[in-house]
Parts: sequence; structure tokens; C-alpha cells
Amino acid sequence: MIKHIVFWKLKEEAHGKDRTENAIAIKTMLEDLNGKIAGLVKLEVGLDFVQSPDSAHVALYSEFESREALDFYQQHPLHKAVMPYIAEARDERFVVDYEI
Repeated sequence: MIKHIVFWKLKEEAHGKDRTENAIAIKTMLEDLNGKIAGLVKLEVGLDFVQSPDSAHVALYSEFESREALDFYQQHPLHKAVMPYIAEARDERFVVDYEI
């Protein structure tokens, strides 16, 4: 099992929307990938409510059957379609991939 975790800090404004609107849009777009990409076991997105200076605004937690499934997900057209929106809205990105 592969765990893929990503944290994003978002810009104050992007896409003509504020940070909160973009966080909700990112959550919706990513969670819509559930059940649509082979090898993706679970995907959930959380929005930070503490909003401390050390917090990320959006967290992605996902599980994959294998490293190959993670690679497939990362290259899948549905996933790639979401990435430009996130790239424009984010200030920082942190990622951890590990196997259990």
C-alpha cells in the first residue's frame, strides 16, 4: 500500500477567487477523482480550520495499491486536468510518498 500526502498553502487570491473559495474548489475537484482512476484506493481532502502561520490550507490524503498505481494516477488525464488549477492557486506545496 502506498500513501500519498500533499499539503498546499494557497495564495490570498487566484482565479478571481479568494483563498477559501479556491480551497473548496480544489477539494471538490480532487475528491471527484474517487472511483475514476484504477489503483486509487482512497482519496480525501481536508481544509485547515486552525489557520495558524504554520498551517497548510489544504491537505490531500490518498492511498494506492502500488507504486505503479501512484505513477498511473499522476499521469492520468483526469488528475492532470486538475493540476493547472492547483498550480495557479498555490504558494507552496509539500509532498510525502511512503509505502507500508
